[in-house]
Amino acid sequence: MEESSINAVVGVALSRAELEAQLELGVRRFESCGFDGEDLSRLELQGCVFDRCTFTDTILFACKLAGTHWLRCRAGGADLESVDAVDARFDACDLNNSKWRRAKLASAAYHGCKLTGASFEEAAHLGIHFEECLLVGADLRGFSFRKAILKELDFSDAYLAGCDFREALFEGGSLRSATLKLAKFQGADLRGANMEGLKLTEPGLFKGATISLAQAAGFLQEMGLAVR
Repeated sequence: MEESSINAVVGVALSRAELEAQLELGVRRFESCGFDGEDLSRLELQGCVFDRCTFTDTILFACKLAGTHWLRCRAGGADLESVDAVDARFDACDLNNSKWRRAKLASAAYHGCKLTGASFEEAAHLGIHFEECLLVGADLRGFSFRKAILKELDFSDAYLAGCDFREALFEGGSLRSATLKLAKFQGADLRGANMEGLKLTEPGLFKGATISLAQAAGFLQEMGLAVR
């Protein structure tokens, strides 16, 4: 097993038992390591750093991930149900189709991540931060983004029922064809967002929000009205 120092493991595939052994030795940094398909349920990984590691289809159920840092990791299909990832940070990670049901994500941060198809059902998310992320088709029902600055977030086809976007500022990004049933947008500035494909099936959905003239024309066209 290649080790760059007593506190780092580099370039190997690790089973659960091997990971536990490294943790007991005080190792908290893993670089280019593979954990694909492993069952790592309930491990205590607080404060660990994972750099360019792979967790494809890995089970991380109820793991302690508080304060962890994930850089350029690939974790497509990973099961992170009930994890404690308070203050965790994810940078440039591929987290497509990952599952975060009932996870504790207070003050967690996702920067430049792919979260297409990710599920955040019943996640505790006070203070969570997304920036420049793909959330296409993600399940974020009931999330609060109130007063948040939403920078380049692609919510295309996402399930956003019951989300709170009041007084939020959209800097780029997209709500294209998203499900917005019972969402709140009062005071939101939507002028920077792509809103193509949205249908105004709920009266007053965007009441009190600010949209551009081009967006308003698009809504009228969706209603079958000619804009000249």
